[in-house]
Amino acid sequence: MSTRFLDCGDTAFSVEFGSTIAPEINSRVMALHGAIASERAAGRLEGLVETVPSMRALLVHYDPLTTTRAALQPAIETLLAGERAAEARSRRLTLPCCYDEPEFALDLADVAQRTGVSEEEVIQLHLASEFHVYMVGFMPGLPYLVGLAKPLHLPRRASPRVRVPARSVAIATEMSVVYPFESPGGWHLLGRTPVSMFDTRRGAEASTLAPGDTVRFRRISRAEYDALEAEAERAPFDIARFVEARP
Repeated sequence: MSTRFLDCGDTAFSVEFGSTIAPEINSRVMALHGAIASERAAGRLEGLVETVPSMRALLVHYDPLTTTRAALQPAIETLLAGERAAEARSRRLTLPCCYDEPEFALDLADVAQRTGVSEEEVIQLHLASEFHVYMVGFMPGLPYLVGLAKPLHLPRRASPRVRVPARSVAIATEMSVVYPFESPGGWHLLGRTPVSMFDTRRGAEASTLAPGDTVRFRRISRAEYDALEAEAERAPFDIARFVEARP
């Protein structure tokens, strides 16, 4: 796959790996993201401010008073030439989700009808899906989770909602998302999690998920949802409680 570099104003450029959503493309994005992080930790790539991964590209921000694209690009090309895949931040998380409350699962019956399975099968297929965070964007903390079970693939709603409640868990195409805030949206709502996707009380770690994370959902009752929601109102969740220990 060819790689190209595109200017993004006078303080950033994009490293483009392709034009489609595909695991092999996103894995190259995350490998470069990790390799650059390792270089910066070693004191190299002076002037590079941060890198922001998306589904198919990596945005490189730099300080124009310290460096230029012309100075940074050769170093990044060297990393690409070696396909150096430094280990990026990667966690496995299990997030609680309540599917059994009608006000949470507004589109569950419609998804079941359109996919030809029962409502319970829709829930079980979503629970069985292993999702990978390809990017966080559109609004602070909104994770694009790729890996939805194929029987649930549907286009977005023909008529988007003006207001989707915060923490709604929804699906469209091969993806699932969790809305960080109340906002308009056209995805199919299957449930709701008590875990906020963006909580400024956590400071620099305000975003719950990060590109490279792996996510599964765990079914909870309305009573458990209410208890966790009340807990979250008192103090922000320590996200470590949802991270699975690696063997």
